Amino acid sequence: MSLKSLWLWLGGGMLIALLLHLNVSSQTTELQYRTYDLPQALIHTLLIPRTSNFVVTVAQTETLATVAEFAEQYGAIASLNGGFFDPHNQLSTSYLVQNGRVIATPQDNPRLVGNPDLKPYLPQIFNRSEFRRYQCFTGTRYALTQRSDPIPTGCMLVDALGAGPRLLPENTSTTEAFLAYAEGKLIRDALGSKQKNARTAIALTPEGDVLWIMVAQKSTPSGDSGLSLEQLAAFCRSLGVKAALNLDGGSSSSLYWEGKTYYGKVSRPVKSVLLLRNCQCDRFRRV
Repeated sequence: MSLKSLWLWLGGGMLIALLLHLNVSSQTTELQYRTYDLPQALIHTLLIPRTSNFVVTVAQTETLATVAEFAEQYGAIASLNGGFFDPHNQLSTSYLVQNGRVIATPQDNPRLVGNPDLKPYLPQIFNRSEFRRYQCFTGTRYALTQRSDPIPTGCMLVDALGAGPRLLPENTSTTEAFLAYAEGKLIRDALGSKQKNARTAIALTPEGDVLWIMVAQKSTPSGDSGLSLEQLAAFCRSLGVKAALNLDGGSSSSLYWEGKTYYGKVSRPVKSVLLLRNCQCDRFRRV
């Protein structure tokens, strides 16, 4: 979405107020929680400065759990819903790596690999984008990559959580088979990307900070609330981030922070999450 389109969508006065408030560059080591009250969505953000004493990790449960239950189990101060999963068999449809060990792959989900409608798209589904945490010689490094991207020299992959598509610097919906076209006609839109909905995303700033984003729907007369993926990308771009990744959204969208859970749509347990944990040790020094 262009700045002009964002202006029309938000309304000029509100956009000016929003842009004056949008500054996610970390000047301190303190965590920064903010909300952005837009006409059709309430957006929650949590900025984790690269110089803070906190580390972003991943977790998965055998069945399903709320973001608050994940936070309690792992002693985390914050938790954000993560990768995609099948609510029928409660198995992940995303890759997950925890502490250097692969704990979930989409290939292990029989309802995914056995679906004839998805067979043409499986190579793309198996190579979707993911959030990564590396442990490098110089400290901890975060990245948003495709599954097949190599691990940087001098680094070890500690955690990874698959999702998609990437929203910035470019949208990868088609290359990752979230969208598909035949003879110029849209034949597949796995995420309802053009519709407004509750959304969740993770982003990286040019300074190396991590930003969590959770878009909550509002009660509106039209019942049309939330953000489309295009609008979510435009919002991320307005924050000045360099890269952004869409996570599982809709009914899964949820954020736990300071003892309270914020839901994007409804209260629903999820399969995997991003966790924010306190870490005082030098081996998690930011780069």
